[in-house]
Amino acid sequence: MNHTSQSMPVETPDHPAHKLHPIGVYLKVWGYLFILSTMSYLVDYFHISGIARWLLIVTFMLLKAGLIVAIFMHMAWERLALVYAILVPPLCLAVLVWMMTIESGYTFWTRILFFDQAG
Repeated sequence: MNHTSQSMPVETPDHPAHKLHPIGVYLKVWGYLFILSTMSYLVDYFHISGIARWLLIVTFMLLKAGLIVAIFMHMAWERLALVYAILVPPLCLAVLVWMMTIESGYTFWTRILFFDQAG
């Protein structure tokens, strides 16, 4: 069997075939995740409530998810086209959900206004 016919990663000056990342990067991100998780726990510990609670929890959650995707899923080292292919559709969906939320408020208050006049 000829082993030279197997597909091997091509190494160019711009893209090395196998790029190893130092363990320090992963340990630093693990530390950031630990700190963000601790801060999320402290939101409950200090009994923060209302919109501030949810704003803090969602912010910490998104920061942790971003770190995990960027470092542990290696998105920070991917080509920009792949990053766009993964990030743009959820962002577009979030914009559409935001627009529909605005529309639902308008529809709700319009119905209240017109149905109230009919009675």
